[in-house]
Amino acid sequence: MAKKITNLLILLPLGIILIIFCVANRQIVTLAFNPFRPEDQVLSLSAPFFVFIFIALIIGMFAGSAATWFSQGKHRKRARNEAKEAVRWQSEADRHKARAEEVAGQLPSR
Repeated sequence: MAKKITNLLILLPLGIILIIFCVANRQIVTLAFNPFRPEDQVLSLSAPFFVFIFIALIIGMFAGSAATWFSQGKHRKRARNEAKEAVRWQSEADRHKARAEEVAGQLPSR
């Protein structure tokens, strides 16, 4: 429930701000990839300004996600190794428990 309220309090105003931003920045702008001849139409792209802003935002999110993913790889590897070790120790404990029960069943009762 708290997550839904938090999402409403954060995402709803953010969505409204983004819609206002898009409406305010509908002008067509040209992004030129040729620094020596900016008027060259081959290496330029025309679109509304907010499209370029959203593309930059999305690229930044993917780059940040990838950087986080790669930097946390050692922690995921350690967690996998420890999970395998825990399973190994659990199976060994189960074997010892079964052996102890077997030995206890062979003892004469009083």
